[in-house]
Amino acid sequence: MLGSPGQVLAYLPSPARGEISLGPFPLRGYALAIIVGIVVAIVVGERRYVERGGQPGTIADLAIWAVPFGIVGGRLYHVLTSWPSYFGPGAEPIRALYVWQGGLGIWGAVVLGGVGVWIGARRRGLPLPPIADAIAPGLALAQAIGRFGNWFNQELFGRPTSLPWALEIDSAHRPAGYANFETFHPTFLYESLWCVGVAVALVLIDRRRQLGHGRVFGLYVVLYCLGRLWIESLRIDASAIVFGLRWNMWVSVICAAGAVIYLVIVGRSKPGRETKGDVRGQARRSDVTR
Repeated sequence: MLGSPGQVLAYLPSPARGEISLGPFPLRGYALAIIVGIVVAIVVGERRYVERGGQPGTIADLAIWAVPFGIVGGRLYHVLTSWPSYFGPGAEPIRALYVWQGGLGIWGAVVLGGVGVWIGARRRGLPLPPIADAIAPGLALAQAIGRFGNWFNQELFGRPTSLPWALEIDSAHRPAGYANFETFHPTFLYESLWCVGVAVALVLIDRRRQLGHGRVFGLYVVLYCLGRLWIESLRIDASAIVFGLRWNMWVSVICAAGAVIYLVIVGRSKPGRETKGDVRGQARRSDVTR
């Protein structure tokens, strides 16, 4: 059997512990991956926003709104789509609050994180599309880094495999029916590499085509969803099945279709990129001249 003991010649090990010791203070690897990803997203987004004509410090300021909204949204999506694990028979509802144990759905994080950005941008009189275009590559990189949190937690891996890059999973983390398998597809790594490729593609296409009016973000949604479709098809964690497909696959299809429609409509009505004046919008004078 694929991934069974004695058949795998090479494999990727999983961390023996999900924590990193910083003296007397343990730091969860999952939390570290999320924090580093957020920092990278802010740095990349800040640089791109300034290049597009925005004011320095804007993306960092908006992150004050986006990060907590995104974490809450990501957790809500995970809990709602994994309801029996937290509120079913024998479950412990309090675990719904244990974010450090893993479980942040990207769809909820992007939606509520976007609401946070919109609130912050509206308070400053800034248009949202240029901000979304600026942060899109950094968001993809944040996802690439954040996926390593799944590696620390030994979760969300794929089907058994004996490929040289197979991921070793401890018996305590193997789902029911897979106790006799030791190595699995490292879907965290597949998605991480895919997201890096998405970030690079966005930057290169944006430079060549001078995209604006939210089209970089729309392209990010399309590319990420395409990758998520095939990666999701490998995963074996519990998921609702709708018409033969995992729930997240349907979400990917719907989001990608919506993004394609947006790209076509905006590409025809607003070709090119916003001017620097458009990027700054109706920002307060104190924000523009500081």
